[in-house]
Amino acid sequence: MAESRTAIYASIAGDLAVAATKFAAAAVTNSSAMLSEGIHSVVDAANAALLLFGINRSQQPPDELHPFGHGQELYFWTLIVAIVIFGVGGGLSIYEGVDHILRPKPLQSAFWNYVVLGAAALFQGGASLVAFRQARDVVGERGFIEAAHETKDPTLFAVVLEDAAALGGLVVAFLGILIGHLLNEPRIDGGASIVIGLLLAAVAVFLIRESRMLLVGESADPALVAEVRRIAQADPAVDRVWPPLTLQHGPKNVLLNMEIQFRCGLSTAELTSAIDRIERSVRRRFPVVQQIFIEARSLASAGPGDLPEG
Repeated sequence: MAESRTAIYASIAGDLAVAATKFAAAAVTNSSAMLSEGIHSVVDAANAALLLFGINRSQQPPDELHPFGHGQELYFWTLIVAIVIFGVGGGLSIYEGVDHILRPKPLQSAFWNYVVLGAAALFQGGASLVAFRQARDVVGERGFIEAAHETKDPTLFAVVLEDAAALGGLVVAFLGILIGHLLNEPRIDGGASIVIGLLLAAVAVFLIRESRMLLVGESADPALVAEVRRIAQADPAVDRVWPPLTLQHGPKNVLLNMEIQFRCGLSTAELTSAIDRIERSVRRRFPVVQQIFIEARSLASAGPGDLPEG
């Protein structure tokens, strides 16, 4: 989570600096792509602030109405960010591009567009470098898309994807302005604005999909689930362990439910001791597992069709 905060702070600083220069250039040059890029930067800064808000909300302690904590607040605000990217960033950029194609305005003082785009690339590149380096540590040997799909903390990857879209938008804006300037065809500038909007919409759709999966109740990492079952099965008091049920209730909060068949003949004290021992072992191995519910199943209640999988 600390890595996400660092990347978000860097992103906000870079986006605000870039937005100011883009809007100034758009006002001077009548560039549709530059105006779309200014909107893009403002949306990115606002989204980063929403992610910070979501992180703070998710770290509130459990209360009477939220006994398992507020971890899923983070997933909700990531979804809101994705909707803002799609509707405001992508929608306004596409609208601006279509309007510029239907009512083209000649490009003026193109030189200042190139200066601003160069400055924006420096600002955005510095902010993106922070996020990319931290994401690289999280990704490891996995591919970026695979890591973004498997992560239970989507904030860092949301920032990385926004930064990548921002850098891609700068390239598209540069090409649109340059080609439109060389051909004296302002509609190309409007087309670049539409491409920027579509790029933002694609990032938004990906984030919406990942946030939805976490919000509707995604299981914990399969490796964690398998290791938890192995830990329980290794206890000397355990006969069989049914497949554990888990719920990712936040980046650092997993709810675990296990159905365990203990050996016949255990006393109440021995059964209690075994359950405590299993819970301590699981929490020691996986601190992220904060709530554990174990259902003890007797041999007498386990029929032939009740045998655990695997």
